Amino acid sequence: MASWHERFAGGGPRYAVMLHDLVMVWLCWQLLLMARFALLDAGPVHPWFTLDAMVVVGIQAVAFWRVGLYRGLWRFASVADLINIFKASFIGLLAIVVVFSYRRLEGIPISVLVVYPFALSALLGGPRLLYRAWKDYQAMHSDASARRVLVLGAGQAAESLIKDLRRSGDYEPVGLLDDSPHLQGAWVHGAAILGTLDDVALVARETSAKLLVIAIPTLDAAGMQRVVGLCESTGLPFRTVPRLADVLEGSSLPGQLKEVAIEDLLGRKPILPDWELLRSWLRGRTVLVTGGGGSIGSELCRQCARHGISRIVVLEISELLMINIQAELRRSFPDLEVHGVLGDCGDPAVIRHALRSYNPDTVFHAAAYKQVPLLEAQLREAVRNNTLSTECVATACIEAKVENFVFISTDKAVDPANALGATKRYAEMICQSLNKRAPHTRFVTVRFGNVLGSVGSVVPMFREQIRKGGPITVTHPDVSRYFMTIPEACLLILQAAASSSRGAIYMLDMGEPVFIRHLAEQMIRLAGKQPGVDIPIIYTGLRPGEKLHESLFYEDENCQPTAHPKVMAAGVREFSPELVLSNVTALRKAVADYDIEAMRHILGTTIPEFLPANDVGAQTGTANIVPFPTSKEVGRNH
Repeated sequence: MASWHERFAGGGPRYAVMLHDLVMVWLCWQLLLMARFALLDAGPVHPWFTLDAMVVVGIQAVAFWRVGLYRGLWRFASVADLINIFKASFIGLLAIVVVFSYRRLEGIPISVLVVYPFALSALLGGPRLLYRAWKDYQAMHSDASARRVLVLGAGQAAESLIKDLRRSGDYEPVGLLDDSPHLQGAWVHGAAILGTLDDVALVARETSAKLLVIAIPTLDAAGMQRVVGLCESTGLPFRTVPRLADVLEGSSLPGQLKEVAIEDLLGRKPILPDWELLRSWLRGRTVLVTGGGGSIGSELCRQCARHGISRIVVLEISELLMINIQAELRRSFPDLEVHGVLGDCGDPAVIRHALRSYNPDTVFHAAAYKQVPLLEAQLREAVRNNTLSTECVATACIEAKVENFVFISTDKAVDPANALGATKRYAEMICQSLNKRAPHTRFVTVRFGNVLGSVGSVVPMFREQIRKGGPITVTHPDVSRYFMTIPEACLLILQAAASSSRGAIYMLDMGEPVFIRHLAEQMIRLAGKQPGVDIPIIYTGLRPGEKLHESLFYEDENCQPTAHPKVMAAGVREFSPELVLSNVTALRKAVADYDIEAMRHILGTTIPEFLPANDVGAQTGTANIVPFPTSKEVGRNH
């Protein structure tokens, strides 16, 4: 693909600028010859159009191209451009002498050759300098406070952005860049498309841009990473326009410029769920969400409300989180009936009261403790809240004949190496065991990895460390995790729950695992700083219970495709439901006695694959990494 300077030359389309220069070559040659012959009393009358003149024009065109005369903008013509013009003129002179030497320069006076490069340089350089002087004069008499903006993208978002920028008066669009070949040289509301995205450094320098704006809201993560890298190479600040989903959700205003967030770099192409299935499944329902004020729980509340439920019940142990989510739901969905139950979902009286009072059709169990290093030293609370509370809520749902019980699990439940993974895996097994004994309640488990921006996760921690000037602390250079945005995760939870069969475990496609050190480096760059220079990164070693890598399912779970390409179903692994449910009683006694050793023994007996990371050496990083297969791949395997 042609580069920017080969397509466009600032003041107008490239061909118009070239035509101007070639006309000047013809005019210069002819006028010099006419002037020379006019000095001869008996000199011939020189014709305006000759074969020699056409040959000279062709020679000079090649010289212009070889010298790269069209790399600069007329708007910023400088001494360097004048030197290039003279160089091209002198090279053209030498080529003319060589070409016409076959006839010993007959009909071409030496005086014309001597004056030619100087006269041509004046004819080409003069208009450029005059154009720059005119533009400088305009700039001096315009709003000097307007910030010069170079827009990346030339679609509908860019078109709206250009109009908004001009309307505000605070910004001056100096041009656009776009990779579409058919758009090169076009204009958008008076702003020219000056090249491709790869030309951003050159165009930004030559247009004196002070701000870059990415106006391509449809970019996926890989595309955004590429564009952000190009913007970073300029050293200029850059912003982006909000995505349509952000505008519809109310998190951004149309035309609002925002900083590129790490979610923009790690997110994937927008998910297209089966909207008709979701709405038909949720419409008119009463939904109860445990942990409804947390990161996942609150987003589940929003999305359920958005898709037509008639009543929502938030069960939350935190007063502040309860107040916040209830206020938000009532403000955003005035027609929705919102109720709250303050209490611990592991308290049988609390959950029975909630189910009896509001008779929900579906229960999303999102309440859990999730901090791996913390829970390693708090096994009792991990067992009580993650395992026993799940059994308490599930049993109550069976007694109340709730139609659907959706349990939110984690990738750490696969080959568990820590308290979080073991207690969540036990909860998964409880749900699968109870499913066989619950004719009126359908049990569904949805498993996924880390979510970006959740409370206590690595992204908010890195943001705070960057705000304080560093250092950023990373546990290990090779540690990786799966990441997903909270709205994406919740949307897929609803998709899985709406289309699932009884007792299944569903995994969400988390994409490729992300190296945490790469995440740290990207966040530092997004803050306008350089990793290792402005913000140091230090490695502290894996914390208690941590693995180098996580996986989303066991190898023997025989995953199968579902109707949605981003959701896979796992088969039930071999285990004894009787042992799982009978050991719940033993766990409750161990919790009541605060007997940590008994809890560890019960977990190890019930979950044979549970090998605490501290026992096997987390530094080996022997986690089972299983790629998320496509439907075609699964079909070939089965």
